[in-house]
Amino acid sequence: MARIAVVGAGLIGQRHIQAIQRSASATLAAVVDPLPQPGLSVPTYASLADLLNSDRPDGVILATPTPLHASGALECIAAGIPILVEKPLTATLAEARQVTTAAQKAGVAVLVGHHRRHNPLIRKASDFIAKGGIGQVRSVQATCWFYKPDDYFDAAPWRKKQGAGPISVNLVHDVDLLRLFCGEVVSVQAQMTPALRGYENEDLAAALLRFSSGALATLSVSDSIAAPWSWELTSGENPAYSKTSQSCYLIGGSTASLSLPDFRLWQHEGGPHWWHPMTETAQVIPPATDDNDPLVLQIAQFAAVIAGTETPLVSGEEGLRTMVVIEAIARAAQSGQMVLTADL
Repeated sequence: MARIAVVGAGLIGQRHIQAIQRSASATLAAVVDPLPQPGLSVPTYASLADLLNSDRPDGVILATPTPLHASGALECIAAGIPILVEKPLTATLAEARQVTTAAQKAGVAVLVGHHRRHNPLIRKASDFIAKGGIGQVRSVQATCWFYKPDDYFDAAPWRKKQGAGPISVNLVHDVDLLRLFCGEVVSVQAQMTPALRGYENEDLAAALLRFSSGALATLSVSDSIAAPWSWELTSGENPAYSKTSQSCYLIGGSTASLSLPDFRLWQHEGGPHWWHPMTETAQVIPPATDDNDPLVLQIAQFAAVIAGTETPLVSGEEGLRTMVVIEAIARAAQSGQMVLTADL
C-alpha cells in the first residue's frame, strides 16, 4: 500500500482524500493545509515543509492553488518523492519546464492530474478512434459551458486573478483530451472576453486549433453561462454535478462521427453519402463505481508508478505539452494573431 499525502484540502483536495480512502492500493498518510482539518484520522500539517520535516510519504498529491504548484513540486522533487500535481502543471510554461527538467535530473516521477484520461470511457473512445472507428479524424467541436457561483470565487480570491480564468482552470482538461484523440496541435487562433463580474481574468473564450494531421477543432469555454454542455455536467464523473443527457464533444471522421460522453456513433448505411440513411448506435455506459471512478483509478496508477510497475499515464512532459497549447490560446486571444506552438 502506497502512503500518499495530500497537500491542499480545497475542492479537488477533498476529492483526492476521498479517492485514496476508497483505494485498494493506497492509504492516506497525511493532509497539509494552512486551515485546521477536523475529523481526519491522519496527521495534519500547516505546510509542506512541516510534513517533510516530520514524515516521508511514498508520494504526494499537490492540490494547492495553481501559483503554488511549482514551488511544491520542486520541494518534493528535491526530497526525492514522486508527485501527482493537479492541472495545470504550473502557472507558467517557464515553471513547467523547470519542474520537468528537475524531475528528469533527479529521476523522480511527476504525474499531472488530467484524471479524465483514466476514465474507462475515454480510454475506450481513444482506442476506438485510433483503430479507425470513424475513419480519419477531420474536426472536433468541444463545448465547456457552466455557471460558477460567486462563492466559488469568494472562497479562493486567487481564482479572480489573471491566469486563473476558465482557459487555464477548465479548458486545459478539454485540450488534453483533444491531444489524446487528435495528436499534437501546431497552431492556434483565439478570442476571449473579460469577466462580467469585473474580475481580472476572462470568463468566455473560443479557440480554433490545427493539428499536425490537418484536423481542426473549435472549442468554447465559459464559467458564466447556464448550460448543460460541459464534461462536468454530461459525464457523471463527479456526483456534485447534476448529470444531463447531453454530450459536449462532437468528433467528426471521414467515415463516421462520434459524440461523447454518450458514446453515440453515427454512420451512413452503405458508406458515406449524404443521401444515405444514417444509423445511430450507442454503447452502454456503466454507472460510476470505485472500479471505474477516474480519480480512484488515477490513485491506483500513482501507486503503481511509486512501486515501479508502471510509467505515468499522464507524465509531467504530457502536462507540459498541454500547457503549451493553453499558453498559445491565451497569447492568440490577447494578440489577435495566430500562434504557432513551435514558437513556444
